[in-house]
Amino acid sequence: MILSQSEWKSLTCFTHATPHDLLGIHSLPDGVVVRALLPNARAVMAVPTHEKSRPIIPLKRLGDSDLFEGTAKGSAKIYAYDLQVTNQDGTQWQMRDPYSFLPTLAASDLYLFGLGDDRKLYDKFGAQLREFDGVRGVAFAVWAPNARRVSVVGDFNGWDGRRHLMRLLGTSGVWEIFVPNLEVGAHYKFEIVGADGELRLKTDPFGFYFELAPKNAAIVWDNRRFQWSDDNWQRQRRSRDALRSPMTVYEVHLGSWRKWTKSESPGYRELAGPLVDHVRRLGFTHVEFLPVAEHAYFPSWGYQVTGFYAPTGRYGSPDDFQFLVNAMHEAGIGVIVDWVPAHFPRDDWALAQFDGTALYEHEDPRLGAHQDWGTLIFNFGRNEVKNFLAANALFWCERFHVDGLRVDAVASMLYLDYSRKEGQWLPNKFGGRENLEAADFLRHCNHLVHSEHPGVMTIAEESTSWPGVSQSSQSGGLGFDFKWDMGWMHDTLRYIARDPIHRCWHQDELAFARMYAGKENYLLPLSHDEVVHGKRSLLGRMPGHDWNRFANLRVLLGYQWMFTGKKLLFMGGEFGQQLEWNENVALDWDCLERGQLHAGLMRWVEDLNGVYRREPSLWHSDYDGNGFYWIDCSDSANSVMSFIRQAPGHSRPILVVMNLTPVVKRDYRLGLPQAGYWRELLNSDSIEYGGSNVGNLGGVKAETMGSHHQPYSARFTLPPLSISVFQTES
Repeated sequence: MILSQSEWKSLTCFTHATPHDLLGIHSLPDGVVVRALLPNARAVMAVPTHEKSRPIIPLKRLGDSDLFEGTAKGSAKIYAYDLQVTNQDGTQWQMRDPYSFLPTLAASDLYLFGLGDDRKLYDKFGAQLREFDGVRGVAFAVWAPNARRVSVVGDFNGWDGRRHLMRLLGTSGVWEIFVPNLEVGAHYKFEIVGADGELRLKTDPFGFYFELAPKNAAIVWDNRRFQWSDDNWQRQRRSRDALRSPMTVYEVHLGSWRKWTKSESPGYRELAGPLVDHVRRLGFTHVEFLPVAEHAYFPSWGYQVTGFYAPTGRYGSPDDFQFLVNAMHEAGIGVIVDWVPAHFPRDDWALAQFDGTALYEHEDPRLGAHQDWGTLIFNFGRNEVKNFLAANALFWCERFHVDGLRVDAVASMLYLDYSRKEGQWLPNKFGGRENLEAADFLRHCNHLVHSEHPGVMTIAEESTSWPGVSQSSQSGGLGFDFKWDMGWMHDTLRYIARDPIHRCWHQDELAFARMYAGKENYLLPLSHDEVVHGKRSLLGRMPGHDWNRFANLRVLLGYQWMFTGKKLLFMGGEFGQQLEWNENVALDWDCLERGQLHAGLMRWVEDLNGVYRREPSLWHSDYDGNGFYWIDCSDSANSVMSFIRQAPGHSRPILVVMNLTPVVKRDYRLGLPQAGYWRELLNSDSIEYGGSNVGNLGGVKAETMGSHHQPYSARFTLPPLSISVFQTES
């Protein structure tokens, strides 16, 4: 087997796309030839691994290059061997030749990837721990179809791109190599000579673990070794009907929930105990973590992802994050993570221009660049990109047992003209503004998550009137389980921030959400976005002096819990954080010791969750037309609103009454659907919550006097700035 001039040049210049064709061991008519490309080597021998009868083959340097070659006469059968190398400095090492192994990806793997339908892509790409012929090592694979050359570099080869040139597998665009003797903990990147001839160092799109920023090397890891103990939780989740179950979500930014010092946040394992205790004490059913995927820029809160397949290393290893999720599940708490397929940052070491071309993004900035965030948009029409993202959704469900994916910025995915002026966007093939490829991707992804992981929820942050976001893909919807009700959030916060004297003119802001409630499966969010960028904290939005502000905040949270739809509250809202959220500063937990109003508010949230979880009327029929009706939403003169929550056949009805002024209203008659005694379950004005302790002495008795289109009624005392909750005893 004689090298041609072009082969010689491509090897010695380190540009050959399929180096395994020439390097390693190959048959000759009268024996075998072994070639090795070994910069810094002085002497090289090929030593048989198993067949000791085979001769040791000395390899000679070819010219003044780094290419070594040796032949052995006799059998043309190839065999396993080690390279025994003496470096220029006299040091020696021995290992199996990486170029003596067959490809670690099958043709079927490449076919499914090209089709965009390999659901276990994370088992094949990136850095996979493997064992071949008794040799442990790491199989590297990366997609770079327009690259001229790809090498894996790391602390195991001196970051030298000449040492481990990867091979291009057919026309797939996938480059691959198996490196023997590598273990967990090895640091690596891909050195890519792009289509433009430029050399780039890129981190692994499928990296499971990364160095801490500002460093960005990927770290070989095994995220399958954690010993889970949440089988019971997983089994129950599979049979759970999320639409007909209680769901209150505590939203957490891991880096600022608590801090050990002014600058240091606890790790995943250290957080597990106190976070589980807090969430369980308050009675939330789920936690939702702001994006935990690796991100270089901390102030992005995780929304500019650079490592889609890795929990951020800021708080520990992937095993540590698995420990946190497992601890939540053992405590009966579900885990939702924010997932960000809408965009990715322009960092030159990450996905952008990965192989010298717009590979993951669109080439045309009218399609591929976000105006608002300075980030890039995925090309959802490219099969390999769709596969990268869809498999990523499945990855978090399988490897980290998450119970839900809250998909960020869905509106920015669905509209080609999102935040763009005329001339800054391109219409779809029908001339419209809808991103048809993104919509198809979301349907496909939701279908995969629900079919592969029954019981896992998908939740859309979608702020427009796109139809059927939470309807099944079979009926033409996008297939999400829930959609954030941004309208409810904006209207409610606008209303509650008004001075009570002006509220009589704006009562429709609270009532309007019921006008469209049947269109989607809504989740009511009071999220991190509402307590940043000058918006103030929830408490800071409330009008009046301290007593009034806390009373208003108790009403706001009570209304959220009693209204139709699942609930989400950002950390700090449960005790009345005074200052707007800052990702660099821990929540002000000390306020619970300084002020009774803060502690009272937290007791209020605890009791809200307690009543909510016990009473099916408050959640079983959230999305049925008969789960809610107004008693009266028109008494704007008194700023009083009242409604019924019910789940016929499952629970007794519940009456909710809000007095949205600081004036006590006595002998206020309200219609009731049933006779008997209506016991007071909750009163936000109770002294234990920091209120003035005005109330109804435990409840009211219905009179046989119709009112508000109801057959019965009763006279109520409505405490100032309050929400009161009653339930019939019969």
